[in-house]
Amino acid sequence: MKPAPFHYVAPTTLDEALELMGQHGAGAKLLAGGQSLIPVMNFRLAQPAVLVDLNRVSGLDHVRRGGNGGLEIGAMARHSRLERSETVAALAPLLHEAMPHIAHPQIRNRGTAGGSLAHADPAAELPVIMVALQARLRLRRAGGERWVEAADFFQGLFTTALEPDEILVEIAIPPWPRGSGHAFVELARRHGDYAQAGVAAVVQLDDSGNCRQARLVYLNVAETPLAAGAAAELIGHVPSAELILQVADYAAQEEIDPTGDIHATAAYKRHLAAVLGRRALMQAVARARQGRGL
Repeated sequence: MKPAPFHYVAPTTLDEALELMGQHGAGAKLLAGGQSLIPVMNFRLAQPAVLVDLNRVSGLDHVRRGGNGGLEIGAMARHSRLERSETVAALAPLLHEAMPHIAHPQIRNRGTAGGSLAHADPAAELPVIMVALQARLRLRRAGGERWVEAADFFQGLFTTALEPDEILVEIAIPPWPRGSGHAFVELARRHGDYAQAGVAAVVQLDDSGNCRQARLVYLNVAETPLAAGAAAELIGHVPSAELILQVADYAAQEEIDPTGDIHATAAYKRHLAAVLGRRALMQAVARARQGRGL
């Protein structure tokens, strides 16, 4: 298959790209890494009139420590750069742990952080990670900008809060709190394939070993990243193995509603969610205790 005819433009500044999106709106598509967009265009599932290539726009690929001690990531930062970045490993260890799970090295060499988030594939790792890390996304349009919480950005299957004239330009991850532990686990038929299910966990303990914060966010069990409310049951308690088991099982049985596909039934995905949720919480708690010296 080949894409439908389109007009190609390659702006060299962000202002020029924003102006183009303002002119063409829903008729335009942004080209970042192209690892998702180009196959979709080849199958003619997307037929943009205008393709706006961001690869010549400077200043959108930064990976740096922010003024508040958090992590700032430009939307055009490649997956491979995030995977190898010492800054990412130090400031967002959950993101660092998840990066090797994304597809294959060839894909990571071209794919971008912003492109993955804007595509909003329910089986993609980065949307789940950004929700778990409580990231904020900076959206620009000609003449203005706004910030959107990651939890509010993903609105449905391949659907986000981006307006037709907006460009996602930056991801801001808050500082990693002291006493926090993390884990990311997923199960795929082969490494690099889309996961049948996965989960990201973040746990913060106080000096007494009681849970101060807990987040459990599932991958590919809903149309968007699914943050389990059951994780709040850990807060204020010492997270014992029994309590973790109860939380993970409740989330898998009562909070997710997976859809079966050619690779896994809904019942199997629910089972995976329970097992992976327990593993992720146990590992996150163990790391948090190690960080506290407990």
